Amino acid sequence: MAERSMNAASRPPWDVAALLLATGDLLQARFGAVTVRGELSGLARAASGHCYFALKDLSGASALLRCAMFRRAATMLAFEAQDGQQVELRGRISVYEPRGELQLVVESMQRLGAGALYEQFLRLKARLEAAGLFDASRKRAVAPWPTSLGIITSTAGAALHDVLATLSRRAPQVRVVIYPSPVQGADAPASLVAALRLAAARREVDTMLLVRGGGSLEDLWSFNDESLVRAIADSPIPVICGVGHESDVTLADLAADLRAATPTAAAELAAPARAEALARLDALADRLQRRVHHWGDTQAQRLDALALRLGGPARALASQRQVLNSLEERLRLALRHRVVDAARDPVQLGARLVRAMRHQRERQAQRLDAAAQRLAALDPQRVLARGYAWMADAKGQPVLSVHAVSPGERLDAMWADGSANVQVLELRPRDPAAPA
Repeated sequence: MAERSMNAASRPPWDVAALLLATGDLLQARFGAVTVRGELSGLARAASGHCYFALKDLSGASALLRCAMFRRAATMLAFEAQDGQQVELRGRISVYEPRGELQLVVESMQRLGAGALYEQFLRLKARLEAAGLFDASRKRAVAPWPTSLGIITSTAGAALHDVLATLSRRAPQVRVVIYPSPVQGADAPASLVAALRLAAARREVDTMLLVRGGGSLEDLWSFNDESLVRAIADSPIPVICGVGHESDVTLADLAADLRAATPTAAAELAAPARAEALARLDALADRLQRRVHHWGDTQAQRLDALALRLGGPARALASQRQVLNSLEERLRLALRHRVVDAARDPVQLGARLVRAMRHQRERQAQRLDAAAQRLAALDPQRVLARGYAWMADAKGQPVLSVHAVSPGERLDAMWADGSANVQVLELRPRDPAAPA
């Protein structure tokens, strides 16, 4: 023992930096790359892109490991790291010399037990989204004033208590039908689908609430089941889905007609507050009463105005009698003028008729003279009288061209004062190019 102490005393002292560097090298040589599990705590992201956090022991022991994840590794994360998440880290042990602290330089991070599930979630989400199950066009509006609501959840969970308490406070007049079903475990998806189909067969509620409290991805996995998602999309009754907390999103949320952040929020969306509805009814009743009173006042004023215009019956009759007397006088004068005009009409009409007949006769005579002059101008005898002759062949047809006859042919020639039978001795056609 004394010898060991003497050997230690004989060694030269370490510098702090050298000792830390040697310790770091020793740790890296001893452990190399390590994989460690724990819970994220104190996560901070620097402007440089590096992440710094601590990893707490999952068993609850008071053990804390400082961690650094540089930008290159941080950009390769497949999820949004947050405090409280259970993760599995892979990296190398080192010593951070400025503070002399042991730290893990993280090269990769994966959510503990959730990495494979999350990848499966993303693949199923993409396939169902391509099938149109999440389209906004197929979503229906929930009943604005329901008389009955259906709740699908576990009777042992806090979600049912929260929903019933909210409905009792907001809408105590709404009837509630509970379709119990487990919300976690291997049998949960089939049971939830059966509850949806039972509600659809009974058709006793206006809106369905599919709810459960928060939990891990594994706890909520029943609400990512494909058969449940398709049952929600095919439900003839509108479905409000309120699963987990505000940050939890399941495929059932995406397929539902309306998504609520929590079960309590689902109850608030399903039924309007009774007090608000009564206040609105009171406002409408007050408005209707004012309108009725205003209409009554308007009609009363109109009736008073009509009564003033009507006056006494005798005054109305006297006024009508004056109108009748005036019309009678106008009628008498009109008849008198009509008789006088009728007495003068035969003489005037006779004179007008004679003038019209004379004018018509003169016009007809003028037209006749003009037609006679045009007819005389077309008389062939007048043409022959000017020295022209009419030539016709043996059949009496007019000869209109020198090419229509032959030498030796006999023709009839007619003049204004007679005719002659002639014979063609020679034909002399005119050259078309020669001047006329």
